[in-house]
Amino acid sequence: MQRDVQAETPPLGRGRLLAMALATGSAVANIYYNQPMLGMIEQSFPHSPAAALVPTLTQVGYALGLLLLLPLGDLLERRRVIAAQFVAVAAASALAAVSTGVIGLVIASILIGAAATVAQQIVPFVAILAAPQRRGQAIGLVMSGLLAGILFSRTLAGFVARYASWQAMFWVAVPIALLSALLMAWCLPRHQPSRKIRYGELLASTGRLWLHEPILRRAGFTQAMLFAAFSAFWTILALRLQLPAFHLGADVAGLFGLVGAVGVAMAPLAGRMADRRGPYPVIALGAVATLLAWLVFGVWGSLPGMLVGVVLLDFGVQIALVSHQHLIYGLHPEFKSRLNTVFMTTMFLGGSLGSAGAAVAWRHGGWVAVSAFGGGLALLALVSQFRARRRRCVNATI
Repeated sequence: MQRDVQAETPPLGRGRLLAMALATGSAVANIYYNQPMLGMIEQSFPHSPAAALVPTLTQVGYALGLLLLLPLGDLLERRRVIAAQFVAVAAASALAAVSTGVIGLVIASILIGAAATVAQQIVPFVAILAAPQRRGQAIGLVMSGLLAGILFSRTLAGFVARYASWQAMFWVAVPIALLSALLMAWCLPRHQPSRKIRYGELLASTGRLWLHEPILRRAGFTQAMLFAAFSAFWTILALRLQLPAFHLGADVAGLFGLVGAVGVAMAPLAGRMADRRGPYPVIALGAVATLLAWLVFGVWGSLPGMLVGVVLLDFGVQIALVSHQHLIYGLHPEFKSRLNTVFMTTMFLGGSLGSAGAAVAWRHGGWVAVSAFGGGLALLALVSQFRARRRRCVNATI
């Protein structure tokens, strides 16, 4: 019989929760530094089409890390795993900074993505430490840190790249990761898994969760489509702003992160709503907001339209993410890392699809094609939620 892990760990105080939110943001930021710098990276490697794939391959690395590294939270002592992954982020960032060829940068980008999954080691730890009646609110606060990391990373990278170089941004990432490792080693409690299991069995049980949990599959698909729509915008933004109609640089592309930070304030609110009313209405609202964002992008192509759209986009994707995590962590309390593995792997595969698809749409049809692509992804997420609602209604009447 498994032991009660919450009884063996200290309660989640406000200070520890804020530290975990800060570390989560600093970790996930690493997979987004390259997006506002993409134009400058392409200029450094003008004869290599692989340079344009750096954001996509970073997200592929993140998906691989989610699949292969994230289950370690249910196998090894969590605090040690988290600190070690932050050190790995620092090492991979240094490799990117010293890369003189596109192959080295591509390899470094994949490694950065894989190591940055430490953000998703922290989130299930929050769910373990938080009281059940406040789990949604605690996850919401930490996810605010995650979204802040995503958004402010672009602002920081845009300015560093504009006034120094894209290599300088990767050097800046090194001490940030090392300080995060020290912070987590200092403030996190030790947490051993409730039972020993071999790594192969761990991966096999993760696969079984996907096969036997329809709620988890639908949550993963819906969030994957929303995150694909999110990634499509941010992947192409810097390229769009470089056009003669705007003639703006990486620093302005980064400033869009500050505008989108309105969604950060919505994460704790979404968590409280999910605690009180259940996650499904909040997920549906997030899908609607994401679809509206792409409608705004498509019909209002000026700079003000893009600013309005990015607020809607970040708001919609964030509240759906918090509510989905609130939902899946209640399925099997003892399998939180593995549940997160399935959910986040699916989500970031969706992000890779969004980045790659947006690059193709941009190349062949410009912003109109990108808007149609992003809107189609959001529509798929909304249809998935309507189908889920109909199924719940049918089951309730049987």
